[in-house]
Amino acid sequence: MSPTARIEFKMSWITIIGSLAAICSMASFIPQAWRIVRTRDTQAISPVMYRFTTTGFALWTAYGVGLREWPLIITNGVCFLLAAFILVMTLLPQRAKDRVADQVSGK
Repeated sequence: MSPTARIEFKMSWITIIGSLAAICSMASFIPQAWRIVRTRDTQAISPVMYRFTTTGFALWTAYGVGLREWPLIITNGVCFLLAAFILVMTLLPQRAKDRVADQVSGK
């Protein structure tokens, strides 16, 4: 195998690993967001933690924009939106939380 072929093969594995990591990161927020929509219960969620998480994803997205790196922008943008949804639902009063959950679930 030529050195160029080895690099291409290595890069394809690196791309696959990065893609799987991005999918796992993005998907990790979906069960929590859906649980909130179903139960409307956010008592066990730390708003401080989600403020940091949301801020971190916003900064990573901005970093990706600065570098013009679409994988960073897309992955962190999706994670930002999901974390922001969870944060907002955690901070909303129960009536507003119920209205949002009804809208999202189509009720």
